[in-house]
Order: sequence, then structure tokens, then C-alpha cells
Amino acid sequence: MTYSLRIVDLPSNERPRERLIASGPKSLSSAELIAILLGTGQGKGKLSAVGLGQYILNQLSQHQRDPLSILRNITVQELTQIHGIGKAKATTIIAAIELGKRVFQSRPPELSIVDSPQAAADALSQDLMWQTQERFAVLLLDVNNRLLGTKVITIGTATETLAHPREIFREVIRQGATRVIISHNHPSGNVEPSPEDINLTRQLLAGAQVLAIPLLDHIIMGNGGHSSMRQITNLWEEYPQGD
Repeated sequence: MTYSLRIVDLPSNERPRERLIASGPKSLSSAELIAILLGTGQGKGKLSAVGLGQYILNQLSQHQRDPLSILRNITVQELTQIHGIGKAKATTIIAAIELGKRVFQSRPPELSIVDSPQAAADALSQDLMWQTQERFAVLLLDVNNRLLGTKVITIGTATETLAHPREIFREVIRQGATRVIISHNHPSGNVEPSPEDINLTRQLLAGAQVLAIPLLDHIIMGNGGHSSMRQITNLWEEYPQGD
């Protein structure tokens, strides 16, 4: 026998939809967010939708990885192997994940003002944020910090990439940019700068001084997070950019 428990069968103060409306999506657990997508629970254990959502996460965590990182690239075939998940529920989950990716990775339109590390990360997210290989990119700006475009300069292995100052500034000059932000990702998700990151940034800041093309920041990105080297190091005090 198959059991199906609906979210509306839960007490009103336990319903994920009502709690999302009252307190916002951040107040919900990952299992509760999945429950909203599922709509109903199902399974021999008479699981509620929230219980089924938690069951999905528990099944994925058996792979000894963050279950949300597994969900990021999961397939319909993999989801339907979990008891209680048919094609309808699986496609709903995958559609929601894909929509979330597209919203998160949407790039600001050209000529938008880039005036903060968050704005820079938004512009570069599509190229860098969830990549499994390390990539190095530049964000090209005009004299008013308006976005002219982005460009991936190099793609490395899963752990490192090489970006030579010559390649970086060649692209900046070729595109006619007068200011630049550089960025790369750490596939591990750790957005702290490495000694190599600091050394490269120091070289680029020195080169930017010579070329009179201010380097405004170096953003490190990974798995939804980012850090600004301008904010967490004193390199810009060592190499003033005249910006």
C-alpha cells in the first residue's frame, strides 16, 4: 500500500508554505524547501512531505558529500532511484534547481555600474562560481565603472590555473577598458587567498600602476561565496591605484 500525506494535512504553524510567507525562505530548512516542491509525502513510513524531503537529503548524504552539492547536478534517473520519488517529483526538483542556477548566474546588463565586490561577483558568477576547474577572468570597466564585458582568460585543472599578467592586460587593452577587476574561482569552495593569489595580485597591481589602468579588486569565488582581496589584504595600500 502507498501512503500520501499532503502539506495541508500538517498543522498550519508547521506548513512550509505558510512559514515561508510569514518569515521568508531563509527561515526554512533544506528539507522544508524540498517539501514545498514535492507537495505530498509518500512511502511505506507514512512520511510527510517534509519527512520525504529530509529522507532525500539523508539518502544523498550517504555519498559522504554535501547533499546540496549532489543535488546541484543530479539527474531524473538518480532521483527516481530514491524511494517515494517518481518522475513528476524528480522533474519538479530539477526544474527548481535549474531555475535557481539561472537566477543566481544571471549577469547584469552591459553598462551597469559595478561599485562593490557583490556587484563584481554577480557579473562574474556565470563564468566562475560553480565551475569544477579553476578559471581566471577579467571584468572590464570604463572610466565610470560601467560594465563593458567579461572575459575568461585561462582555464586550469581542478586545483590550479595559471594567468600571466601579460595575457590579462593584453585583453584589457584590446577591449578598450580603462579599469579592471580580476577574479578566479576555487573549486574547493574556500575563498581565502592562497600565497600564489597574493603574489599574482601584487604583480598585477604593479603592472596596473605602470599602465595607468587601475586594478580595482581581485575577487575569489567558489560554491556560492566570494571574498574581496581589496577588503581583506593591504595590497592596495602598498600599490595605490589612483582610482
